[in-house]
Amino acid sequence: MDYRTKKRFGQHFLHDRSVIDKIMAAAQLDLQQQVVEIGPGLGVLTDELLQRSAHVQVMEIDRDLIKLLEERNDPHLTVNSGDVLKLPWRQFLTTPPYTMVANLPYNISTQVVFKLLEHRDLFQRLVLMFQREVGERLVASPGGKDYGILSVLCQLWYEIKTVALVKPGAFTPPPRVDSIVLVFQPLPQPRVDPVDVTLFRKVVKGAFTQRRKTLRNSLQAGGFAAADIDYALAQAGISPGCRGETLSLQNFSDLTFFFNKK
Repeated sequence: MDYRTKKRFGQHFLHDRSVIDKIMAAAQLDLQQQVVEIGPGLGVLTDELLQRSAHVQVMEIDRDLIKLLEERNDPHLTVNSGDVLKLPWRQFLTTPPYTMVANLPYNISTQVVFKLLEHRDLFQRLVLMFQREVGERLVASPGGKDYGILSVLCQLWYEIKTVALVKPGAFTPPPRVDSIVLVFQPLPQPRVDPVDVTLFRKVVKGAFTQRRKTLRNSLQAGGFAAADIDYALAQAGISPGCRGETLSLQNFSDLTFFFNKK
């Protein structure tokens, strides 16, 4: 098919066979599993997924590609049309668990991760392609510039491992950056006690609201009252002059506990 990629959708279609094979090996599919794919593009991964699973649901926004997918008339393929960030996932992903395998559009990959965190109960495994810079944030440890909100929230719930580093030539058209494939395996229990998931997320976001500021100032900019911050930091034994990027998951759990107690 003579198809011209659309820059606004962040389309870079994977064609490298060796990378596809690594993705499929990481997915660990069998013919009883249900799969979800975001941004299937021309269907290179979709073809593999259909061969190795019971059913594939895709989410696609490009009308031209939607038409191509629907023309397959494959009973094992369901096409969900629309913006992945706005689609009501729970309305069509009704029989979990699912495995997600996707070459994510790089312009929305961070937002997709937050959406996945909200729907983590639906998935037993995720194999996702990211821009390398974003992927390195997901696996970063405390103390470095890459460590942030994504690192904390994803590592709370998942064991994350690198599957492959991918050069631009593996795609058409080639992106200007390297890419990385990561596998997310849900943990049986969160790595630390989040105490209150909504509050935990607020504390983490607050800690990174102003990365160059002290933790105390950043939390205040994130909406916490000064007196509550001073109490929580003192009780948790954390210096108000440190920065959010130095905190471990346990530190965030402790802070959440004392904010909740206050």
